[in-house]
Order: sequence, then structure tokens, then C-alpha cells
Amino acid sequence: MPTQKTMSKKKICLIIIGFFMLLSSFRVGWIMYHKTPDEPQAVNGVIDLSDNVLIDDQTYTLNGEWTFYPNLFLTPGTDNSLSKSSIQVPNNWVENLGQQNEPPAYGYGTYRVRIKLPRNEEDYYGLQIMNVTSSAEVYINDKRVAGINEPTTSDTSKATKRGPFIGTFHTDADQVELMIHVSNYDMALTGGITDSVILGTATGIKQDVQNSLTLQFVVSVIYILHSFYAFMIYALGKGRFQKQLLFYGIMLVIAGFAILIDDAIVLQLPIDYISSHHLLFFLFNSTLLSMLLFIKHLFNIQSRFYPYIYSVLIVMTLVQITIPYEHYNYFLTLMVIYYFSAIPFLFIQTIRTIQKGFPGAIYVLLFITSYTSNTIWGATIKFTSFNIPYYPFDFIVSVAVIALLLFKNHIDVLKLNQTHTEKLEEADQKKDEFLANTSHELRNPLHGMLNTAQTILHDQAHTLTDATKQHLQLIVQIGERMTHTLNDLIDMTRLKDQQIKLNIRHMHIHAILPGVLGMLTAVSQKKGVHIHTHIPASFPKVQADEHRLIQILFNLLHNATKFTNEGTITIEGEVDEDSALAKIHVKDTGIGMRDDVLESIFQPYEQADGATSYGGIGLGLSICKQLVELHGGTLSATSTYGKGSTFTFTLPLAEGLEDDKVLSEVAAAVETNKDDKAFEIDPSVLPDHQKAKKGTKAKILLVDDDSINLKILSHMLEQDYEVTAVESGDQALSLIHVNDWDLVIADVMMPKMSGYELTEKIRETYTLSELPVILLTARYQKEDIYTGFIAGANDYVTKPTDTLELKARVEALTAMKHSVKEQLRTEAAWLQAQIQPHFLFNTLNTIAALSEIDTSRMVRLLDEFGNYLRKSFAMYNTEKLVSLDTEIELAQSYLYIEKERFGERLQVEWDVDSHTNVNIPPLTIQPLLENAVRHGVLKRQRGGLITIRIVNHYDYFTVEIEDNGVGMTQKVINQALNNDDTLKSSIGVANTHKRLKQQFGRGLTIKSKPGVGTTVQFVILRQ
Repeated sequence: MPTQKTMSKKKICLIIIGFFMLLSSFRVGWIMYHKTPDEPQAVNGVIDLSDNVLIDDQTYTLNGEWTFYPNLFLTPGTDNSLSKSSIQVPNNWVENLGQQNEPPAYGYGTYRVRIKLPRNEEDYYGLQIMNVTSSAEVYINDKRVAGINEPTTSDTSKATKRGPFIGTFHTDADQVELMIHVSNYDMALTGGITDSVILGTATGIKQDVQNSLTLQFVVSVIYILHSFYAFMIYALGKGRFQKQLLFYGIMLVIAGFAILIDDAIVLQLPIDYISSHHLLFFLFNSTLLSMLLFIKHLFNIQSRFYPYIYSVLIVMTLVQITIPYEHYNYFLTLMVIYYFSAIPFLFIQTIRTIQKGFPGAIYVLLFITSYTSNTIWGATIKFTSFNIPYYPFDFIVSVAVIALLLFKNHIDVLKLNQTHTEKLEEADQKKDEFLANTSHELRNPLHGMLNTAQTILHDQAHTLTDATKQHLQLIVQIGERMTHTLNDLIDMTRLKDQQIKLNIRHMHIHAILPGVLGMLTAVSQKKGVHIHTHIPASFPKVQADEHRLIQILFNLLHNATKFTNEGTITIEGEVDEDSALAKIHVKDTGIGMRDDVLESIFQPYEQADGATSYGGIGLGLSICKQLVELHGGTLSATSTYGKGSTFTFTLPLAEGLEDDKVLSEVAAAVETNKDDKAFEIDPSVLPDHQKAKKGTKAKILLVDDDSINLKILSHMLEQDYEVTAVESGDQALSLIHVNDWDLVIADVMMPKMSGYELTEKIRETYTLSELPVILLTARYQKEDIYTGFIAGANDYVTKPTDTLELKARVEALTAMKHSVKEQLRTEAAWLQAQIQPHFLFNTLNTIAALSEIDTSRMVRLLDEFGNYLRKSFAMYNTEKLVSLDTEIELAQSYLYIEKERFGERLQVEWDVDSHTNVNIPPLTIQPLLENAVRHGVLKRQRGGLITIRIVNHYDYFTVEIEDNGVGMTQKVINQALNNDDTLKSSIGVANTHKRLKQQFGRGLTIKSKPGVGTTVQFVILRQ
């Protein structure tokens, strides 16, 4: 989270400079520590180290003037009179090869120097050749002591190894002859000994090499381990940790791998010399690209320069791995320019982020500074040939500062979590208080409403109509359901505060079961569920609070009924003599539960996936469990998914003998209800909501699995609208295309198909304006509303629904739907009215021409032209439907005019079945024919044929317009149907497609092939 504290640019720049100077001082100290002062130089092929002392931690470079034999592999001991020259070591040998090679660095030769050895207590020496391009063999006197690749006199093989290599030798003499055979047929511009040759004790040389390899390996492992942590956090975070960690991990992997194959070459790859250089440059560029992406996502930087930086880097990388290596010098200059442009850009973006109040960005600033320091010093050492062991600290500092940033973020998150935890605990306490107070406040007015409704039903039943009685009974049912929910909320709060006190007495379960089962009759009106009791008449009494035992049984049976669509619910009882407990089992044949759901069903406000569609807020089972435990018993559940569930609770048995009178009364009650049918809950027959009022009212489709909600919504809307109600998404989809609906109102939480899924399926066919959808739900969180609009809903209304609000929203959306219909019809007429001037002029010119040569044809053309104009401007073009004959007459007039204009270039065939009393949206066929003429056959020089087919399929007609014109691609077809402004050739196609889709549930079907032709088809349903 950003803070209000910001730093000035001056302070930030001082931090950058100070940190860079600190890193540079460490680097300089490392160089000074490992560099030997006043090292002797080779002169005329001789280097004199006899006055020096050689110990394990002291080495000498053999730099200076060596003897060079171009184009010759000199045999050890050969006479010095052979052709030779002087050459500086280290250096590029291009100017010393003595020939005009192409490429200039290709060739071979022998380096030779005589070494007067320093004083050494031991006679074992070591040589480290830092870099030879690209193959070499090292000889001391006449003995080969080291080599890399295999020197040749021609381009016969490619070098595969590179980097430093060592050799050791033993001598008792005070001087030796060092001879190195070198060949290069890999690097076009650089060859020979391009880095220092180092002399030391065998132990010292091996130790230096091992130290460098170890440091590189350690740094690489650190990078790869940190990348593993970054990837793990990103993966385990499941989206909570953003992409910056992903790109940070990628950057570390790439950098760690590059470290292994650079400098001392910890890992030799089985690739040729050139490919290894290509790979290195690729890794360097990829590291920079990953760092750019890491910083961009870390700070969510929205800079227009970022895409250009990515693009340039990617292009340069592709060029780098494809161009010949002889052009690398020029390309390397561009890369240096790019690097020193991209890095300041990162500095600028990070500084801006710090100034915006993100203090953690200072760590990223230190990371960029460390990266820059390493880049600058690395390039400097490469070009100046400093010979020092591998320097690891810039790499380690880079990772360390990001680790500090992650630690800081983690600590900030912990602090934030602690703060939020405290706030949540406080909010939870306030929530409990609010629920308790609200529940108490709501119960009084709710009971008043229920009492009033029940009083009217009882006292004024003879004066009420049947419809009014049904509405009042519906109010009572809804009030009872709400009372049950409010009681749950109050009980939950009281249980949490330990305010519930039990009134324990000895009681028989049979005495309360009939009343509990009676209450369930109203709860499960539409369920074909049978409830059976298998508790023996002699079942002993239990110790329980009667009111709470009723509540426990009611909640368990209500829960079983809710999740059992058909089948049976069984209540069984058994006695556990050992524990003196009564076990009561409530078994159902419902939907069952998975094992993972069983673990959480007794938690408050917890419900299984999809259970919300069955109602409730997830408190019933939690309250049951706590009430049973207050009685000294337990509540448990077992379930098989798809087959049903069993809830078992225990209660302490009552002590002492049963009262004979009470026992006889209970036995009599049991005997009376012995027949299972007395406990059956017969499925209720719902009112027929499919009968819609006929007329011109807007047509609304209601979808809700709750019959009570359907009754309420229908009652709200049926006076002003034509309402049809269904109880599932599948039923709704089956009716969507049967009628011309103006609005769909759907509940979100429904079994099998939710309101979201129903809306998505509707949107596959209808747009927002073609068929509006209102979603209803009791939830009003932002994510729910967002999900509803994403699914394609036009509006979102929370329950309980306010009548005035719902009517206002319904009125707005039905009015919109009506206006869209009118707009489409008006648009079609307007499109037809916009007859282009050139069509009029060309037709009049044709009439004028015919007046000179054929007056009868002129008269016929005038008649057809007049008919075309009358029908184009006719008022019925704004109507919803016109007869198919009218459309055909307009089309015939149009085609006659065009055929007179273009003669043999336009051929027309008609194939029309009988079509009595068939209606079609106006101006449907003619715009399609105009497209076929203008943008189909007349695009060909020779013209073509248009065929119009109208086929009678009894229940429907198909209209097909086929041409053998230039055809279209699928992309152009999609543009035409979707009214793409970039496509100027679609005359009314999109409008026709929409009107047909509205009227018949489907629009135009266009099949076309470029160069072959186009077929346009649509369906007319009999009305």
C-alpha cells in the first residue's frame, strides 16, 4: 500500500550515487587485492621472472612481446631462424597473420616465449590460459601440458569448448620454453590469445580456478533457489501474488544459467563456439526483458514507452541470433546503446514510483543500481583484460535487496492481517449484536402482519374472494418462513453468548412428533415426499427441553425435506443401554453429500455447493448441533452422494418408571397414527401459470424454482403484463423461441441451471436489447452483481422485491425492447427510402434511351419504376409484418429495372411455391437482392445469374437468394451481419438479420465462397 511519505528526486539520486560508489569501492578493492603490482613484461620473446618469488597465493601474467610464427605449427626444439614476427599478448592476431584472410581472423600459428622462472621452493608449476580463440595446445619445452579443442590448419571442425583452461609441469631448470599452437576458424573478427596467460605454482593455479568455479556455482545456485521460491509463491498464491513474482523467477533462472556458462565456464555445453556466444547474448537480453516485465508488473507501470522497449529488445535479440558473427562488432554497439537507454528508463520509472508513495520501491532502485554496476564493471573488465578471480558480490546484492523487499512485504502483510483480524473480530461482535437487535426489532412488526392476515382470513372469510384468500395465505406462509429465519438468527446469537437455558423434563418423543410433522406440511407443498416413523411404542422417555427438542426435530426434518426431491424420510430410534442414551436417526433418500461437505455442514453459515438454491442461510444444522450438545448429547451425519443422508443425535434417557397414564395416552396416539399414510406429505398442485393473458400487453417470462416467489411475482405484474411462469431454466429455454418475449425475469439461485447460466444461454441468441433479462437474488454483494452483468443481464434486483421498484424496472426494459423493435422497422424503411441518386439517374437515363428505340419497353419500365417507388415509400413499411406477395412484387420491380439497365449481364430465375397468407417483415427480400446484384454478379465483367427460391415446408417457408457472383470471405460475412462500419457494402443486411431474428428466432444464414458465389437463406414461420 502506498503511503503519504515521499522522497525528493535529489535524495533519491544521492542514494543511487552513494550505493553505486559503495559497490564500485568493493569492486576496486577486489581488483587491488588480487592484482600483482609491477609485473615484468615479455620483451623480444623473453620474460624474466628470475628476480621474483613464486608462492601459492602469488601468480604472474606473461603479458608482453612474444614471438609469433604465422601459418605454422612450430615443432618444439625447432630452429629460431624460421619466419617469425613479434606479437603482443594478449591481443587480437588479425594484423600478425601476414596474409589477407577472409574472414580476417581465420588462420593458425605458433606463439613462443622463453620464461626465466622465478624462485620457487617447489618445482611444480601451473599455467592458466584465460582465453584463446578458439583452439590451442600448450607445450613446455617439448612436452604437451594443456589444450582446448584441437588446433588445425584448415576449417575442418568446429570448436565446442571455450573459456579458461590450465596445465601443470615440473622442471628443475631455471628457464623453460612456452609454445602455444593456436588456430581459429570460428570467430571471424577476433583470434589468437585474447586474454592473459598466468604462471604460478601448480597448487596456486588450481586453487584460483577452483575458487572462481565455486563462486560462480554458488551464485548460480542462489539465483535458481530464489527463482524456485518465487515460482512456488506464485503457484501457491493462486492469483493473489501477481505476475511480478513470475517474471522475477524467470529472470533469476535465466541469469543463473547465464552465470554457469560465462566467465570460468562452470558448465560446458555441447554446442559450437559461435552458438555459445549467440546463447550468451540471448540470455543477457532475456534477463533484461524479464527485469523490465518484473518492474512493470511490480509497480503496475502504465507507460506508453514499454511496448516500444519490448519490441526493440525482441527484434534485436532475433537479429543477434541470426546475423553472421562477423557483423557482431556493429551489432554490439547497438546493444550497448540500447542497454544504456533501457536502464535509465527503469531508473526513471522506479524514481517516479517512490515519489508516488511506495517506499518499498527503494529496494528495486538498489537492485537496478546493482545490476547496472555489474553490467558496467563486467564490460570494463572484458575490454581491459583485468585478470582477477570471479567477483560475485554484485549478483548477491541484487538478490539480497529483492529478498529484503519480499521480507518487508511479508511483514507488512502480517501487520495488515493483524489489523484486519482485530477489525474483523470487532465487526463480528458488532454483527452478532446487530443480528440480535435487528431480529428482535423485526419480529414484532412481522408478528403484527401475520396476526392481521390471519384475523382477516378467520373473521372475514365469507366476504373475501378466492384470489384474496390465496394472497393472504401466501402472506402467512412467507411470514412463517421469515419467522423461522429470525428465530435462527436470535438463537445463534444467544447460543454464542451462552444465554440459552434449558428446561429439562422427562418426555416422550411420540408426544411431539405429530405436531412437528404437521408443521412440515406447509413447508413442502410441491414435494412428493413421504415421512415414516419407525420408533417403537415402548420407546423410553428422554431428558430434554420440549421446546428445544421440537426445534431440533423440525430443523433436521425440514433440512431432509428440502434436499429430497422425491422419496422417503424415515425417523428411527434405538436405545444404547451401555451409555444410557437414546439415538434418533433421521434418514432421507435425497441428494446426499460428499465427504468434504460433511466436514463443514455443522459450521454456522456454511452450506454445500448449490445448497443456496434450496433456501436458508446455513444456521439450522449449527443450531441443532449446539442445542443437542447442551442436552449432553451429540449430533453426527453420514451420507452417500446421490443416495441420501442420515443425521443421528443422542439424548440422555430419563430415569425411573413411566407414568402409566401418560404411556397409555402416547400408545393411543401412536395407534391412531399407525398407518404410514397419516404421516405422508402429498405433493401440492400448483396453479397453472402457463395460461397467459391475450392482448397487446408486453410478454414477460418468469423463472423461479420457488412456487411462492412465482405467485408473488405473477401477482405483482399480471395486471399490466402478459405473464408466463416456469420453474426451471430448461423450461424457460424451451419457451424462449416459441413466443416473442419482451422480458425475462429469472431467479439467480436455482437447481440444475442457475440464473447466470440461463442468461448466458439467452445471450447466445439474443442481444441485450433484443431480449432484456432481470436477475433476482437475495444477495447484493458487488461480486454477485458483477457476475450477473458479465453473464449478460440488463438489470439486477435484490430480494425481497419492492413492488414499485420492480414495476419501474420492468416498465423501463419493456419500453426499451418496444423502442428497439420500432427502431429496426423504421430503420429498414429509412434504408429503403435512401435510394441512391445514381440509381434514379441511371433508371431515368434508361427510360430516356428506350424512348428512342422501344416505346413499349419504356412504358413497361415506367410502370415497374413507379411500382418500385410506391412500395419503397409505402407507409406499411413501418408495420411489423406485410404479406409475402407485397415483398415479391417489390423485388420483381427492382430486378426488372436492373435487368433493363444491364441487359444480358443480369440473369434472374424465380422458383416460388404456393404461399397463401404468409407474412414477412417488410423490406426483407429487396435489400438482399440489391446486395446480390450490386456486390455479387455485377462485380464480374460478364455478369451472372440470381436465383430466388421460396419453398413451402408446410410449417415454415425457406427463402433463398443465390448468385454466382464474386463471393465473400467469412470475415466479410461476419462484418455484414454485425453491421461493421468498416464494411460499406452491406445494404440493410444487418438490419434484416436482426428483424428476422426478433420475429422468427433466427436470422440470415449466409454461405459464400470467393470466386464462386453467395447463397443467403432465411426461414419464415407460419404465424
